[in-house]
Amino acid sequence: MTAMLTFFSTILLICSFLGYMLLTQKVIGIRREFVPVFVFSSVACIIYFCGLAGILFAGSVVIMVGGLIAFGIILAKRLHNESHFKIRLSLFGFFWLAGNLFFFSLLLRSELTHYDNFSHWAIVVKQMLSTDAFPTSSSDLIDFKNYPLGISSFIYYVCRFAGNYQQVMILAQGILIFSCFYAIFGIITEKKRFLLYAFLGLGCSSLSFFNITIRINNLLVDFLLPIYTLAIFAVAYRYRRDHKRAFTGALPMAALLSITKSTGIIFTVIGLVFLFYMIFIHDSYTSKGRKLLLVLITFLVVILPYLSWSWHMETAFSDVENKFDFQNMPEEKTVEQIQEISYLFISSSTDISTRPAMGILVFNLAAAGAIIFDFLVLKKKWKLWKALIALDVVLILYYAGILGLYVFSMPLDEALWLAGFERYASSIVVLFAGGLVMTAAVDIENSFYYRIGQVPDEQAFRSVASKNRYQKGVLACMAIAVTLLLSEYNGILSVVRTYDNSLPYKIRTITGDRWYKNGEEDSKRYLFYAPDRDSQVTNFYMQYVGRYYLYCPNVDGICLFYEDNMDNLLSSYDYLVVAEGDANERYLLRKHYGVSGKEGIYRIESTDGQIELIFEESEEK
Repeated sequence: MTAMLTFFSTILLICSFLGYMLLTQKVIGIRREFVPVFVFSSVACIIYFCGLAGILFAGSVVIMVGGLIAFGIILAKRLHNESHFKIRLSLFGFFWLAGNLFFFSLLLRSELTHYDNFSHWAIVVKQMLSTDAFPTSSSDLIDFKNYPLGISSFIYYVCRFAGNYQQVMILAQGILIFSCFYAIFGIITEKKRFLLYAFLGLGCSSLSFFNITIRINNLLVDFLLPIYTLAIFAVAYRYRRDHKRAFTGALPMAALLSITKSTGIIFTVIGLVFLFYMIFIHDSYTSKGRKLLLVLITFLVVILPYLSWSWHMETAFSDVENKFDFQNMPEEKTVEQIQEISYLFISSSTDISTRPAMGILVFNLAAAGAIIFDFLVLKKKWKLWKALIALDVVLILYYAGILGLYVFSMPLDEALWLAGFERYASSIVVLFAGGLVMTAAVDIENSFYYRIGQVPDEQAFRSVASKNRYQKGVLACMAIAVTLLLSEYNGILSVVRTYDNSLPYKIRTITGDRWYKNGEEDSKRYLFYAPDRDSQVTNFYMQYVGRYYLYCPNVDGICLFYEDNMDNLLSSYDYLVVAEGDANERYLLRKHYGVSGKEGIYRIESTDGQIELIFEESEEK
């Protein structure tokens, strides 16, 4: 019965989204490529404000019903006016739909494994779904309470109607990712030039190479930051002469981007600067005063979610110290420590063996080569050189900002090994490479000898030789793009296939995935045991995974028993959970407590100083 209700509510959710998409196209009139990300971002922002107002569930129901009403009205009108629907699917649309289904089917088989899912992103969504509210200062399960909840709000909304499953969480974020990629293709004007789609598809596929540390089968938002910015670029360029649609189309995307992560405001500013530049340069019909007024209004509306989150942190979490909070700076670093951090940062940034540095070098060289080719051969006055300079400046400023983060804000023990550096760097490299690819696609579009519409389609090439080169270009771009996408697909598939060997799978098999009525946390005390393989105990990975599945804040971990202290240690806990056993653990538990020590949950009974372990059946079999 529950499965049927979930299936039914999922269909209603899809219809609700379709209703908002049809309404957006009808009222705002933006291109279909921009509609999905516009709708998803708008819904996420509304749900976010509902969460701040304390009406998360009620707001979600209202949003859901509103979309269904729009869908019903528009559907009824179309049925009344037309005898049948005409479904037109272009060649690009066919490949896009097939690719989406290809990856979505894989995401629906994925489970969470990344450390940060359990330390923050997934546990926040789980608590929101359990309580129908944002975390509070008393939420012991959430360690990093200052992380904005923009994307989490959208995932909550989808899961509220489609089910509280990890696969649905991952798919919800995947929907945002693929809608951003779809929006990027909105920069193409000549829709019949499939080479443009093939080339842009190749560029987008190459971004997955630099996203290896933040694959799409998790809830980390580092990949969303750059591709949301690229989607804003696409809207800004496409409507550079139509300021109303430019501002309207980009507004919800930029607003959500500002509350995607603490560093989201940086990417928001990058996107808005490009938007404002496009309007001021290309919109000659609007007065400068009106442009400035629109810029000011847009900027204020966009940063409203960011300011509201800052206010929420100051009021609801005034007594909580948060990670990277400038009001709670770590103790000042010495000159020698700063020099050590700076040297490590520079050497890591310029290490060509790393993917970020490799991407920066390769795309700089490729762009430079294309610029020289255009200057010497094509003589089409490409704009790629401007984009290269601008994006290199953004790259340098961003790297300087990361260095400042390590020196002034991050605790010393994390700064000395550049915690999270590859993820931070990957985000800006994706933006850098994506921006160059989009500019190159526009330059290629403007380089055709004939424009579509000037001559009949069959005559749209200067010569037979140019048509032959065009066809070979399409095939080459598609072949490389498919190869890159298959590599990404196989990488995720490998994670899916090896999930049964992962620590999260072993813990979930033992504890189950526990959801409690009204979000009431488990108050019991748990001690987890496992060997410290890959530092899974000493870096608290096991503990965070245990907290997520048990929905319990009182979880500690140990990787070795000391025989003389076992009774004293176990007497402080209600349960011992053997996530992964070893010979030493089994020997000591058998010797002192007469149990096998196999993986599972042991209830700890303490009577007159005597410890007894009672094995309990696992939650999932």
